[in-house]
Amino acid sequence: MDSGELHTNPPLRINSIYGACYDIHGVDCHRCENKAIYTRRYSGESLCRDCFSLSIVRKTAKTISRYNMIKRGDDVAIAVSGGKDSLSLLHVLNNLSTKGGYTIRAVTIDEGIPGYREEALEIVDKYCKGMGIQYSVLSYKQMYDTTLQERLEKRTDSTSSCSLCGVLRRQAIEQAAAGADVVATAHNMDDYIQTFLINTMSGDVSRIGRNAVGTSRRVQPFCNIYESEIVFYAFINDIPFQSEPCPHMDEGIRTSVREFLNELEEKHSGIKNNMNKSIQKIAGFVQDAKVRRTCRICGRQSTTDVCSVCRVLERTA
Repeated sequence: MDSGELHTNPPLRINSIYGACYDIHGVDCHRCENKAIYTRRYSGESLCRDCFSLSIVRKTAKTISRYNMIKRGDDVAIAVSGGKDSLSLLHVLNNLSTKGGYTIRAVTIDEGIPGYREEALEIVDKYCKGMGIQYSVLSYKQMYDTTLQERLEKRTDSTSSCSLCGVLRRQAIEQAAAGADVVATAHNMDDYIQTFLINTMSGDVSRIGRNAVGTSRRVQPFCNIYESEIVFYAFINDIPFQSEPCPHMDEGIRTSVREFLNELEEKHSGIKNNMNKSIQKIAGFVQDAKVRRTCRICGRQSTTDVCSVCRVLERTA
């Protein structure tokens, strides 16, 4: 894989977006006496099923503690899309919440993408019921009186589907998580690096600052974990997730950036880890210092007179 190798018998092969996994024999776990099934190429550490799973939980807990993301008594709303990252985050935070002294609930945003979101909604609903977790859904139709599909059909400029959806989704998550002390999203290390590079290439320095870890009530406990390791965590913990990718995922530049970074990691193990550390330092230096205002159209907080959501809705009306 891009950050490690999964060893099973027979060999397991995961979708190419995450990399390939191959079988080897006779490797012992570096933390116990069991047989290893995963090797972290960037560190050379081989781990068994239990030790690997525990390492992800501990790394998440360490990240939460380091950036003071969640405090005792907090009501944590977890944005759950139905994909591997968000359902794995729900699983991890559910395990950590009792000891951490906080409560969790799940919120899902229904963008209105025909033939795509229905599967995820069913998976999340069933999973939350099985774990006894409070769950709610908010649709674009409810919040904006429109769907993503309707807005895309009315689009008159070159705004990508992901850019348009991302703007609407951020505000929808805030609305769905109303009353929560913390909003947790499942952005992983790969997402974090990709976003930094995309913002850098677009010349948007202010967004780089706003992506600094631990600077708002919106937190990313998986920000120091490889995407491929989250895939493996979901697999060994029997976490169901939507395997069908969003039909619009290849319209923007993110897929090209992801592939570029995966190629680099394949040739130079650990390069993503090093980049992530550097990016977090850079983001901290250029945190957005813009004065918060009130959008003159919707009344929500904004850094400009008209917020990004209202501008998007206006352009696609």
